[in-house]
Amino acid sequence: MKLRNLIVETLKEEVVPAMGCTEPVAVALACAKAKELINFNYIEKAEVFVSPNIYKNGLSVGIPNTEEVGLYIAAALGFMGGESEKDLNVLEGISKENVEIAKGFLHSGKLSLDIKDTSDKVYVEVNLVTDKGECKVIISGKHNRFVYIEKLGEVLLDVRKEDTSSSNTKNVLYSLKIRDIIKEIEEIPHRDIAFMLDGIVMNEAIAQLGLKEKLGMGVGFSLLKSVEQGFLSEDLMTSSMMLTAAASDARMSGINVSVMSSNGSGNNGLTAILPIVAYKNKFNVDDEKLAKAVAISHIMNSYIKHYIGRLSALCACGVAAGTGAGIAIAWLMGATEDQIDGVIKNTLANTSGMICDGAKEGCAIKLSTSASVAVQSAILAINDSIVQARNGIIAETAEATIRNLGVLSVEGMSITDHVILNTMKNMQREYKTGDTNENSKENSLKQHSIA
Repeated sequence: MKLRNLIVETLKEEVVPAMGCTEPVAVALACAKAKELINFNYIEKAEVFVSPNIYKNGLSVGIPNTEEVGLYIAAALGFMGGESEKDLNVLEGISKENVEIAKGFLHSGKLSLDIKDTSDKVYVEVNLVTDKGECKVIISGKHNRFVYIEKLGEVLLDVRKEDTSSSNTKNVLYSLKIRDIIKEIEEIPHRDIAFMLDGIVMNEAIAQLGLKEKLGMGVGFSLLKSVEQGFLSEDLMTSSMMLTAAASDARMSGINVSVMSSNGSGNNGLTAILPIVAYKNKFNVDDEKLAKAVAISHIMNSYIKHYIGRLSALCACGVAAGTGAGIAIAWLMGATEDQIDGVIKNTLANTSGMICDGAKEGCAIKLSTSASVAVQSAILAINDSIVQARNGIIAETAEATIRNLGVLSVEGMSITDHVILNTMKNMQREYKTGDTNENSKENSLKQHSIA
């Protein structure tokens, strides 16, 4: 496949609308697919199993069309009102009646949800038992990739062990030099890449909602207020922080609005796009150049996540999407190839220690930081202020630096991910039982050190 076609195909596959945090959405999607397989009268039992990373990212995030958070209500909504043909917009159009029915289903005790002992980062398994028979659905690898479907004992789909030629072809993209990928994007006709502008419209719209009123934690709203009070100036960096944080505020609150995601993450989509929107709002950028800048950002997000994992102990908004946005901004500024490599080195020297402790309202702060680092890294790089090789994990080339980050994420951070998840689970348990005394915290720390 020609590189140009591979880039466009990857963008069409990885840059898609999503309503709500994609981890609970993946759970809702699997549950919706399962309930559609059998024409049943009632559910006897529904078992849902998720990977540790899905559990971590779905534990505390708001669910669209409800005032609830977490995976349980997402699963129940998938069973009671989700439509799988809507893909990552599966929760779009959920009614108040659906929500009440879903809550009733939760209270019935027929739904269970647990963590699956799997090394897969993205994994959702649904076992549904009804009065008309049983079915099983598994999503794995990507938030909307069905790998196993079984209905009434008949296997309709099983690609769990398949290594598709499409995946192998795509891996070629992530082995190329970044400068060669950007050169190819520069040559893509505007008509083939104009769909990138849809994400500009979608993500700027949700950002404006987060600036108009205090949603979620209100990070973007507070930054705007500080500009109005004269504490901050509305320069490129502040605008980038405001827009990106405000969009995350709105999204993490569970607002009923879709965003353009990137590589399976809505917050990655916000971070990959909105710093570029801030640049667009301050400088004259034509649509063709804007579309190509957004394409560069998304491809770089996907490139880095290929090495660190689709879900990771590292905050991908900081190390992947933020890097993509920084590269795109530097490219719009007229950066050289060496300076674009410098953006990558600067960003990863800065944000490589940012952990992912699940999707939640507080993510707006991390997105704000990621957006500011994107602008800072670009500005430093175009002035040839670039972190030198052998400064920590920074290597001679941008590609080698990204590979080092991948080793850090896959080999070095697996225990970190385990400890983060245990910490979150223990706090959840303490919250439910009211056991928040010092002895409980001490025991929790002991358990972590043993783990």
